[in-house]
Amino acid sequence: MYPTLNSRQEIHRWCRNFPGTKAQISEARRFVNSYLGDRPETYTAELVTSELATNAIRHTRSGQAGGRFGVTLHAGTTLLILAVHDEGGPSTPHRCQAENTDQNGRGLHLVESLTTRWGVHGNDGGRTVWALIPLSPAGQPT
Repeated sequence: MYPTLNSRQEIHRWCRNFPGTKAQISEARRFVNSYLGDRPETYTAELVTSELATNAIRHTRSGQAGGRFGVTLHAGTTLLILAVHDEGGPSTPHRCQAENTDQNGRGLHLVESLTTRWGVHGNDGGRTVWALIPLSPAGQPT
């Protein structure tokens, strides 16, 4: 399971499922944008969503005919947990070797560089890849 937020702060949670097609990656980004609005972290969250959703449709059953992926956002006052749920597959998400010069295979390196922490839970029947993004206090630039 992914981390939880401190129960003493106000927590907001949004989730939505998307058909497992490339066209829906931009819809997932719009979903994140509609949740975060003009916060300084919005672009980072959109980029992380794009990478994780792309992996879901490329590497799991979510990208097969009739497949779906989900995006869940949990936000407290200082932290956003962004999670992408897929329909599973034979391999577990992992970072490729750093010397990989191909355009493919570097998404989780990007996710790692943009977030505080990320991880995976689940099995070949369905997985969740989550990432933690710090939030600046409301009204303050990063």
